[in-house]
Amino acid sequence: MSLAGDANAPRQTAGISAPAGNPFGPRFVAPLYLGASLNPVNSSIIATALVAIAAALHIPVGDTAILISCLYLTSALAQPAAGRLAEEFGPRRVFITGIVLVLVAGIVGSLAHSLAALIVTRVLIGAGTSAGYPSAMLLIRRRAQHAGHEAPPRRVLGGLAITGAATVAVGPAIGGLLVGWFGWRTAFWINIPVATVALVSALVGLAPDPAPVRPGPRRTLASRIDLLGMLGFGGSLTALMVFLSALPRLNWPALAAALVLAAILICWELRAGRPFLDVRLLASNGALTRTYARNGLTLMGTYVILYGLTQWLEVARGLSAYQAGLALLPMGVLTAVTARVASQQTGVRLPLIACAVLLLVGAVAVLFVGSGTPMAAVITVSALFGLTSGAGTVANQTVLYREAPAETVGTASGLLRTFGYVGSIASAAITGTAFHSGVDDSGLHLIAWVLVVIAALVLVVTVFDRRLSKADRRHAN
Repeated sequence: MSLAGDANAPRQTAGISAPAGNPFGPRFVAPLYLGASLNPVNSSIIATALVAIAAALHIPVGDTAILISCLYLTSALAQPAAGRLAEEFGPRRVFITGIVLVLVAGIVGSLAHSLAALIVTRVLIGAGTSAGYPSAMLLIRRRAQHAGHEAPPRRVLGGLAITGAATVAVGPAIGGLLVGWFGWRTAFWINIPVATVALVSALVGLAPDPAPVRPGPRRTLASRIDLLGMLGFGGSLTALMVFLSALPRLNWPALAAALVLAAILICWELRAGRPFLDVRLLASNGALTRTYARNGLTLMGTYVILYGLTQWLEVARGLSAYQAGLALLPMGVLTAVTARVASQQTGVRLPLIACAVLLLVGAVAVLFVGSGTPMAAVITVSALFGLTSGAGTVANQTVLYREAPAETVGTASGLLRTFGYVGSIASAAITGTAFHSGVDDSGLHLIAWVLVVIAALVLVVTVFDRRLSKADRRHAN
């Protein structure tokens, strides 16, 4: 992924024909928010369906973790790729193509009768939803430039995070209700109406990409998008996922393959003219790299609670899918509320430090949660992670927008999501390992200890990042 840009590369001016008046009106931002919400929809609702899917397919609950990890693996690969393709061929084209893929996946998932078919569906969903966020960020950046703004209004960038947070907020409750009433297939067919509305609003609200697609010779196109770099990145990440999915068994060949492929990828990208993964920039721009790491670790902690606590509530506490979703509703609501508050702030350092502290407090609190803990206390503990998730997502997104080169914000945004998905993949592996022999209190406490380590790392990375305070002073002036 090239974050440095190329002065000779073709530039699209998609969707930036700003109307007179407010260039960021509802007609423009509504489809972007809907498209960006498709991934959170599929991340949150599936959490309440895993137990029902396992029962329907007669498989252990732990085996359904692949439905989480395969979506995040696909998304981790496709997000930066979608950003690069949006820069090359136009963000509106990539945005709409992704929505169509999600619509197709909704139909396929509604008809599936096996775990393999559901895995294919989740891969399609991961590929399709990956187009939403990087394309939206690129469209927003270009609309701001066309309107003569140094940056878009904070509410616009914050709206992307708030939409996702709000979706996560209502996802478990709505998902639990729908799964309880209509069965586990709801987690898949829900994509049909949501994607249809997103598609119509995008066709109506986003101006067509003005430049026609001219892919040119295959070799030239492969060089422009760094196809070999994409394949190397995908191979190393896939091998890493295989290693994580095998835990607690140590799959040393998979880990070795991940390391070897990563080394080959770095060597290739250092020589590539337009690298898919700009290693030099990541090495020189510490603020951007730390933002990626901080975002990935924070989401790892959030999602390990979202998935782990949901399964524990349903199995160890005997709650229905709908009841488990309702129990996690305050967590999601606070995610949306804190995202809204954080989007109105100019500073990022203090919100990020507060997020890290709350993540650590929540992790320690989970150590004292058990089968006999009152539900009010369980809900209160889960709500702490909502405070962390909302503010952290908005603040890290703001840092990315400040630090990433303007011309490649699409691929930079995709990589931010990639680190988040790697964290989510790791959370699925942590949950699967903790509940390998059964969903019980000891497994939940193992998750809590892992969370303590994650939170401590986030706190260290944030407190000692001097660039955050410097950036806050610069943007305050």
